[in-house]
Amino acid sequence: MSGEEGNDNKETSSPQKTTAKKQQLCCICNQKRPALKRPKTLEQICKECFYDVFEEEIHRVIVENRLFKAGERIAIGASGGKDSTVLAYVLSELNRRHNYGLDLFLLSIDEGITGYRDDSLETVKRNEIQYGLPLKVVSYKDLYGWTMDEIVKMIGLKNNCTFCGVFRRQALDRGATLLKVDKLVTGHNADDIAETVLLNILRGDIARLGRCTAITTGEDGPIPRCKPFKYTILGVRIAGIYSPNAYRGFAREFIKDLERMRPRAILDIIRSGENFRIAVSTKMPEQGICERCGYISSQDDLRSTCCLNHFSNSMKREWKWCKACVLLDGLNRGLPKLGIGRSRGVNRQKEVEQTNGTKSIESKQCGTLDF
Repeated sequence: MSGEEGNDNKETSSPQKTTAKKQQLCCICNQKRPALKRPKTLEQICKECFYDVFEEEIHRVIVENRLFKAGERIAIGASGGKDSTVLAYVLSELNRRHNYGLDLFLLSIDEGITGYRDDSLETVKRNEIQYGLPLKVVSYKDLYGWTMDEIVKMIGLKNNCTFCGVFRRQALDRGATLLKVDKLVTGHNADDIAETVLLNILRGDIARLGRCTAITTGEDGPIPRCKPFKYTILGVRIAGIYSPNAYRGFAREFIKDLERMRPRAILDIIRSGENFRIAVSTKMPEQGICERCGYISSQDDLRSTCCLNHFSNSMKREWKWCKACVLLDGLNRGLPKLGIGRSRGVNRQKEVEQTNGTKSIESKQCGTLDF
């Protein structure tokens, strides 16, 4: 091939490359260059079109699932993170645009984690001003007499997620009760739900597997919870500073690896969870009332625990306490591991020897212990 022929080929291929670049436009407006590729649809769209499509999808989820009724009071679980911040904005915007007729409130939980939660609460306070939504902050210290910093000092980095998760779930219920709302909405998205499906399969937790994909839970309780972002993929979640090696984190990495190979993997996992069918013969836990705090808990979470040591023998009996009360009782008695684990009763828990000199306790009845 001569040099001139080679130059001719270069000249003819150059306009083709230019044309290809010009064709890389948003597939919706066909005017601006795409800013992202959506995992759900594989569409390449610009930022402005993404906002429109995203908000319309959330509106469609709300309407199709009949999440709200006009006149309801709705608490938005606001942590100050990206998910809850987006949720607060979208709900306030859709409520105005489509005239839902909802009274919206921001509800934040202050776990008492220095340098983490105090900073994110400042974001929530800015959201309160930006979106014009009343804010209620409920703290672990006020509810339980402990902060997470204090709990971690006592129990260490292992198992502290159990305390934070259990206390936070109940704190949200208590805060919602104080606000006298009809429903509580959270920013749990498709990533979170897919992780939960996988975790429940790995743990063999049939009860939670059967309900973890529901867009609304707790309908038979005082305050139902809704997840408008159930089918929304919002990206990477940052773990708390006290949970760098949490079990959920490994499930998250596994799912993200799947997503890199197959973008719709997250939604496929959710669909699979929705299609699980539990055998009729399977005994499912029922809800009960904690005899100590009065809050609703599943019978699976209610623990049997004998009375405290100072009661007389005639008064000794089993009490049905929720896991939050069992954990709190262990903290207050200097036995922080009393409620850790999946055992059905506190009597069967094993308390390992503490560095502060506490005796090792193995399978002894609470009423016979020398504290």
